[in-house]
Amino acid sequence: MKDILDCCCGLDIHKDTIVACLLKGPVNMQPTSETRTFTTLIHDIEELKNWLESHGCKHVAMESTGIYWQPVYEVLELAFNGDMSLVVVNARHMKNVPGKKTDMKDAEWIATLLRAGLLNSSFVPAKEIRELRHLTRYRKSIISDITSQKNRIEKFLQSSGFRLSAFLSDIFGASGRSIINHLATHGSITLQDLDGYLKTKTRHKINDIMMAMNGRLSSHQKLFLKMLLKHLEQLESNLSEVESEIATEVQKYEHQLELIDSIPGIDKTAASSIIAEIGIDMSKFKTAEHICSWAGLSPGSNESAGKKKELSPIGGIPT
Repeated sequence: MKDILDCCCGLDIHKDTIVACLLKGPVNMQPTSETRTFTTLIHDIEELKNWLESHGCKHVAMESTGIYWQPVYEVLELAFNGDMSLVVVNARHMKNVPGKKTDMKDAEWIATLLRAGLLNSSFVPAKEIRELRHLTRYRKSIISDITSQKNRIEKFLQSSGFRLSAFLSDIFGASGRSIINHLATHGSITLQDLDGYLKTKTRHKINDIMMAMNGRLSSHQKLFLKMLLKHLEQLESNLSEVESEIATEVQKYEHQLELIDSIPGIDKTAASSIIAEIGIDMSKFKTAEHICSWAGLSPGSNESAGKKKELSPIGGIPT
């Protein structure tokens, strides 16, 4: 290996500890090595940052092990007033580099590869993009929870003898929501009340709907339905709060948002998620093929016994 860095550090990050190996010295000479162990508590990570700054070490590499590297990255990216060069390496890619001695510590091996310029950094977006990503991914999670809760309510109504979904395409629309709230309060519904809740064409099916709603909820069932509806309302309130925060955050990317929104089939909600995942600096990806591979959109190719099996980009399903 031919060294290209005078001073660098490799971090072996675990759940509770960080092993740091610092290599320092002229590139054409054997470097001096210093290894220290820190805890993953914030004050100890700050001590790690101060230690690196005291040695003038601006090049640090670490493996992307679970989520343990993230708080370390958050602290170290502020070192040298933001002039720290951080490399987050895919552990699988690093293991493909030959030459590691059996008695060499992982932190020392990471530092050795970094010193020789043999590590390729994984894509880590800027802090403001990562913060936007927290919101967009949380929005996706809440939407999934809302869908699950709606299915739970519909299943409970079906088990209680109310087949509202047989006549309304969306039982949580204006009409359906009013009917469900009425059931949660009164336990049953009259034809007159039903007529007041139904809108548009559904009123033509009022007699059929009444037949499907001709039941009664017990006190327990009414209470349970209220609990289900309350949880749904809380989730919808959370979703509204998150979407409001996302709308505020993406204002700084208005130009990029408009460009992505101009693509057929992509609205502003999807556009904000795309920005949160890949950022706005495309120079981080060498080619279009690299970003497609990073996003998991490049199909794999498996060959065995002269037979080639193409895999679809989504889910690895044979095509």
